[in-house]
Amino acid sequence: MPRLATAQTAPDDPLVLREASLRTDTSTYLLSRNTVPVQGTPTLYFWFRRDDETVELRLYPANAASARPLRLRRTPDYLQLDSLTKEDDGGFRTRLKFQNLTSSQFLRLVVEQVADTAGRPALRQVVPLLPLARTTLALRVPDNELFVGEEKVFELTSSNPRNVHAAGEWVRGPEFDYRLVAEANGTLRLHVLPNQLGQRTLQVKLQTERPTLLPGNKLSYQLPVLKQEFNVKASRLRFLSPDKRTVTMDEISRRKGVELILDNGRSFELHRTYRVEDQEEPGGELIADIYTRQFLSNDRVLCYLRPYNTHRQTEGYLYIKENDAARYLTNLDITPQTVIRNVQVLHRGGEWTPGLSVSPGETVDVRLEGEGLQKARVSFEDLPIIPSDSSVRTDARLVFRVRVPVNFDKRKSTIYNLGQATGYALSVREFQRPHALDFVSVTYGDAARPITRLNGPVLYDGTIRDVVFQFNPAGIDQADVLFGKQYLSFEIRTVNAKGDLVELRNIDNIVICPGDNSPRAAFYQDKQCRTDPLSINSILSRKTYDLDEWSRIFVTVKHQASQYGETGYTQTVELVLKRSYKFDIDVSFPAGLLTRKEKEDKFGDLGGISLATLAQFSFYSPNKINRLRPYKIGAGFVALNAFNLGSSTANRDLGVVILGSVYPTRREAKFTFPLYLGGGYLLGTNQWFFMLGPGIGVRL
Repeated sequence: MPRLATAQTAPDDPLVLREASLRTDTSTYLLSRNTVPVQGTPTLYFWFRRDDETVELRLYPANAASARPLRLRRTPDYLQLDSLTKEDDGGFRTRLKFQNLTSSQFLRLVVEQVADTAGRPALRQVVPLLPLARTTLALRVPDNELFVGEEKVFELTSSNPRNVHAAGEWVRGPEFDYRLVAEANGTLRLHVLPNQLGQRTLQVKLQTERPTLLPGNKLSYQLPVLKQEFNVKASRLRFLSPDKRTVTMDEISRRKGVELILDNGRSFELHRTYRVEDQEEPGGELIADIYTRQFLSNDRVLCYLRPYNTHRQTEGYLYIKENDAARYLTNLDITPQTVIRNVQVLHRGGEWTPGLSVSPGETVDVRLEGEGLQKARVSFEDLPIIPSDSSVRTDARLVFRVRVPVNFDKRKSTIYNLGQATGYALSVREFQRPHALDFVSVTYGDAARPITRLNGPVLYDGTIRDVVFQFNPAGIDQADVLFGKQYLSFEIRTVNAKGDLVELRNIDNIVICPGDNSPRAAFYQDKQCRTDPLSINSILSRKTYDLDEWSRIFVTVKHQASQYGETGYTQTVELVLKRSYKFDIDVSFPAGLLTRKEKEDKFGDLGGISLATLAQFSFYSPNKINRLRPYKIGAGFVALNAFNLGSSTANRDLGVVILGSVYPTRREAKFTFPLYLGGGYLLGTNQWFFMLGPGIGVRL
């Protein structure tokens, strides 16, 4: 197994993983076996067929005996479908669904092992991933006849067109010029422009976005060379090359014209206006006119071009006509003046939105829509543009990837074109995302504890003098992950032992700002930011120390959804005033008692109904809420045969006793029949005695 220390944060840190595996629907890839070096780092590779491939991930910790669990940090590159659960073989399993394997860069898994109470620190290991794809490409030409100076477009067929790198730039050669363009529907089109006559072989060399694996664990981004034979013929019309590839159509160029240098057409006449149309036959649409002004020494002609309509080179050639007869060919782009009509922003994991708000430390895509954008030179005030393979540059749309530095100190960044403000700007606002509530802790008698660790009711057997919530501003923002202000609301509810509501209070607009450890601390200054603890006794009318036994205190802490546009996090703290025993005066009616007096050899006959008044201790179950154990112990007085009215000779007497009783624990029972066992001293006969028998209890 190769050493995996290079995939960790620091080489000297202990390993988190012994093994990791990715399983697709066809194969399983192991970190110990399926790796290739990428820039000197062992990288786990796997083959994929779909951009949203779903895989099964298994992680095996380096220390199998450790009880510390593993967790997987979330990234926008994939969606974790299942929670990370431990399997019988000691590994942890989950499923991942990738978002866009073809265009996503620097894929990696970040596996963490949390710190424990024994003082062992948290560990982290990074496992780089390399998706591999198989791609075939074919060119089918129905007619291999081309003309010099005429551009022809062919469609390429591919098993994976998204994986073919289509730069859209011309590749110049002595025999052919070509470029590959990917359309919005995924179709690949090859533009070919021949330069020499005769039988010529076109060789197209293309690359892929994702590599393939060659023998010897070598990566290759190169596709097989496409070769095609063409019969190149002379053009029917002479092509005149202009010195400009693009002309802007605006009011000035339409009225006064733009200087343009063309090849000498031999039959050109000076100071003559020629019509430029988009078709060879008469009656074509007027695109521009050309006024010949002066012959130059390099066998070229200085002209004025006045545009009247827009034209793209990909739409076909332009025909220079004299008296409706085509004389020459030329081609150039006539584009409208650059106008930006709409700007949208794409946040990571979101959708395009017209809101131009961005946050420090965030990387966003900015889309500009309008006319004549291909010749625009867009810049963002004090913000760097990051080169990206997903950038788009067309005449109607531009897409830039922009990063906002964490220390950006302006409220907006103006968007410029050629140094001139476009009227649009990115507004910079602080992050306002809900953070897990582990920065809130509670004190109710013991040491402060984060509320996220209180899962379920807390049974407290002392007097709760107060419940105090404390806030840790340093636990919100980190150096590379920002959340911003936290807007919280508290719902405080107290109920008695029967579940009846005693009091209800709500506190809104509790604002907790990140502490000085945040790189944006200076921008969070606000008078609403709370730093002092929150005591619920300052809010409740009936204080916590005045609540009866088995009362409950519910405090629900949650984010205010109106501040975030999402629900955020919610945590409920439930405190129960626990008691171990209860002291009460109990009146019951023992019946059918068996008594045995001192110096007697056997128990007497069954007695009638007696009356018992006892001071009793009842005991609660330690692991249940307000549930009594089935036995009681008490002391008091027993009037034997107190209600035996059928006989005047009944053996009545009054005794001082210590009794233990066993009661049913069903709460819904109104009548109960306890069992008694105990003894005492009869005051009438001055004798010690023992007693045993059932009784009758009534629950009101």
